[in-house]
Amino acid sequence: MQILIIEDNRDLATNLVEYLDACGHTVDAAMDGPSGLKLALSGDFDAIVLDLGLPRLGGTQLCEQLRAAGRATPIIMLTGRAELDDRILGLEIGADDYLVKPVALRELEARLRAHVRRARGGLDEGILTVADLELDERCVRVTRAGQPIVLARLDFELLRLLMRASPAVVTRTRLERELWGDQPPRSDALRNHIHILRRLIDRPFPRPLLQTVHGTGYRLAAPE
Repeated sequence: MQILIIEDNRDLATNLVEYLDACGHTVDAAMDGPSGLKLALSGDFDAIVLDLGLPRLGGTQLCEQLRAAGRATPIIMLTGRAELDDRILGLEIGADDYLVKPVALRELEARLRAHVRRARGGLDEGILTVADLELDERCVRVTRAGQPIVLARLDFELLRLLMRASPAVVTRTRLERELWGDQPPRSDALRNHIHILRRLIDRPFPRPLLQTVHGTGYRLAAPE
């Protein structure tokens, strides 16, 4: 996704940019209202993260001007104001969502993906993404950072299970049951398939996604 961050708190803006970049998104940032408005009007962004209390042009006015210009880009507002009236105002002027600081970065990224999916009219249905890893269930195709990855059927199904559950941990028992039903292989086949996935989806890339949770199972998630 192409994401614009408009936030005047430099530390928070840096954290947001670094986290979303690590999740595989392309991120631009502005530190004040006029700069943010100029970027939002001139760029082609999938979503905007907008601070309510901006210098020179507040988030409320910025949102109103974007909507008046006919821009329907999903907007998630960030603010330290937790009062109900503030949240309602943000939604009434055209924001799509509202998060109160301090922000949980994983929740923000999940909400961004959800709003972009809806804005695209469900075109992403059947496409699973974790960071820059993408699995197309309809075309049975996997890519990471735009590079195609060829998987055998069982490895594809294993990856799909992990991506559907992401970022939650999936137990070994559940994975074996989903892959082999009531007759799991006696050998440690699951570990072998996990090894294959790591070799194909992680090792050629700088950020590993597939994690072992010792004593429990496995999870696929963007690095913290």
